[in-house]
Amino acid sequence: MPREYTPGVRTVPPTAPRPAEPGRRPLDPTGPAVDPTGHEPAAADLARAAARAAADRLAPPAPVGLGDVVPAPERVEPDPAADFTLPADAAVRVSPDPAARDVAEQLADLLRPATGYPLPVTDAAPAAEGLALQLSAAPGETPGTVAAGVGLGPVAGPATPGPVAELGAEGYRLDVTPDAVRITAATPAGLLHGVQTLRQLLPPAVENPAPVAARWAVPGGVIVDRPRFPYRGAMLDVARHFFGVADVLRVIDHLARYKLNHLHLHLTDDQGWRIAVDGWPGLATVGGATQVGGGPGGAYTRADYRRIVSYAARRHVTVVPEIDLPGHTNAALTAYPQLAPDGVAPPPYTGTEVGFSYLDPDDERTYAFVADVLGEVAALTPGPWLHIGGDEAFKVPADAYARFVERAQGIVASTGKTVVGWHQIAPAGHADGRILQWWGTTGDDPATAEAVRRGARVILSPGNHAYLDMKYAPDTPIGHDWAGLVDVERAYRWDPGTHLAGVPADAVLGVEAPLWTESVTSLAEIEFMLLPRLPALAELGWSPRRTHDWASFRRRLAGHGPRWHTAGITFHPAPEIPWPTTGPTGLPSPRPASQPTTPTADLP
Repeated sequence: MPREYTPGVRTVPPTAPRPAEPGRRPLDPTGPAVDPTGHEPAAADLARAAARAAADRLAPPAPVGLGDVVPAPERVEPDPAADFTLPADAAVRVSPDPAARDVAEQLADLLRPATGYPLPVTDAAPAAEGLALQLSAAPGETPGTVAAGVGLGPVAGPATPGPVAELGAEGYRLDVTPDAVRITAATPAGLLHGVQTLRQLLPPAVENPAPVAARWAVPGGVIVDRPRFPYRGAMLDVARHFFGVADVLRVIDHLARYKLNHLHLHLTDDQGWRIAVDGWPGLATVGGATQVGGGPGGAYTRADYRRIVSYAARRHVTVVPEIDLPGHTNAALTAYPQLAPDGVAPPPYTGTEVGFSYLDPDDERTYAFVADVLGEVAALTPGPWLHIGGDEAFKVPADAYARFVERAQGIVASTGKTVVGWHQIAPAGHADGRILQWWGTTGDDPATAEAVRRGARVILSPGNHAYLDMKYAPDTPIGHDWAGLVDVERAYRWDPGTHLAGVPADAVLGVEAPLWTESVTSLAEIEFMLLPRLPALAELGWSPRRTHDWASFRRRLAGHGPRWHTAGITFHPAPEIPWPTTGPTGLPSPRPASQPTTPTADLP
């Protein structure tokens, strides 16, 4: 049975010598010092071993527990006698594979600022000491080629080495011994998820942007981990308020930190069109020139969008672009009035009402427009998904709406992408592989359940649990409450596998947390609404159902306040989370109860 680990308590005498592992010389300097080749070690090796053994006996336990990770890993087996301390001369050794090396470089980039260590990355077989990333595969397989969504059943029994393919496309194994930290995975995505876990196991000071004098200890033991659902994401609405490339990249970093792997960009709406389309240049220059409240708006150039997609891909996050159709199109109609039912250009819209605009579903020019736009966006997007919106087209008759959706689905298929739409597209004819994104609040939707019976899959974004534009409490200074108040506990307490009546767990592709931005105007406000709720949705999407426990989650989440503070990340100090009064490194904790009048990263 795995031993429970209580931070600060060792379950074996700290002075007991550790037995040698196979292929490694004993760590007790009084024992025989023979390396695996049978050669006598150099005096410097003996001195380092003696110094390490002495330091291990005197050092306190690692300040973070092996089980303190968010999202909760599938299996954790702590070994309090096997804590690892990162030495100043450590290197990152990695399998000789370009994709694996890139993950190793990201690990080194994460650790260098706070540690001040050089941490060179070397393409060499992982050694018995230091940091090692190993891209491996089961016999007969090529590393890095495990298909997305592969599930080979539960990893059963003790955490002993087995086929890496059991971990699927995103799983990893992390081994921490007194001399080394090794991350093993079948794919680079799995390696990166392991890196994010290692990041959380280091002291919060690792988030500091400048060198800090600290003992960089990692708790000993083994983690074997993989996701419950293949799709885990968040949505950023850049149409109601425009956010520049740098802000979007920062959001991608937050997703990657918590093993979320999809960023849904809501690129078009009544208030603004946010991506340049060569064949229809007025979409960006005219349709992108405003936003809620009448600000300057903006739009991404093709180069901007490619930069976002590339940055996300390096972090194994897939961008899902949304072109909302046939409603939510006032910005497009302002630029191209021939697409409007009456052929008249509406004035730019800077309010927040919905449901009043739509493309003419009976004009063939509409479908030429849709084909051009979706074709260009698809060509810029390497991921498999293309989102067509489909919600709140209140003024389009039901039969015309169904015809439009069916033709739009066919256009998406012609680009080689899989169509995603809000659950309002459910009554339309089925298209192979189509995905419905469900945002209801009741858990009962017969139309969506029927679409699932016809072959659709579902991404769950229930408005009363997953919508991150909902207020935390009545006095939250920004946000909405039409779906109710969503504090951290409400964001956490639901099960995607059983939430929607008539939709079995195997039809659930995953979860997504949307952030609509009618009232969100800055990066600080984005972060304030994302955190601390985003990790709650991440845990529901990643962790096995049996690990979901509010008491455990709120305790683990509390340790992230000092990390966010150290990194300069804005967050809401939710009163239901037991934030530490003093962080593990002596940093001040978040405000425990009072709601700030404006989002802020400053803590008392």
